[in-house]
Amino acid sequence: MKILVIHGPNLNLLGTREPKIYGIQTLDDINKSIKALAKKLSLEITIYQSNHEGKIVDLIQNSKGYSAIIINPAAYTHTSIAIRDVIAAVKIPTIEVHLSNIYSREDFRQKSIISPVTVGQISGFGAESYLLALRAAAYIINATRRRPKKKTS
Repeated sequence: MKILVIHGPNLNLLGTREPKIYGIQTLDDINKSIKALAKKLSLEITIYQSNHEGKIVDLIQNSKGYSAIIINPAAYTHTSIAIRDVIAAVKIPTIEVHLSNIYSREDFRQKSIISPVTVGQISGFGAESYLLALRAAAYIINATRRRPKKKTS
């Protein structure tokens, strides 16, 4: 079971960027936690961070072979129709993640154009949001594998 984790723009600044909102953990700290949990859950994990919308689109377009995607689109949550469209196009279960609770933030941050094409969204739990998403991805993958096959006549 392969999971693709994508961190969007400015997440490489975690630890120093607005720590009252995003916490003091660095992206490297978060990635180490993700890898440790993935190992416990017997998941293969690939992690990318990009500040560039087109690079994120390319990563998702090339995600064939992954069982699920976990994405923190960051600011692109509110602006990127391109990322929304590629998530819908690849038909891989995708979980949207945010460190902060976007619904308790500024008005412009309270609308996700990504969430309608994801299986769910986890926000507001800081770095733990990623670990909750990883557990959810494992659950989704395992539930899909356990479904009985439809009989064809």
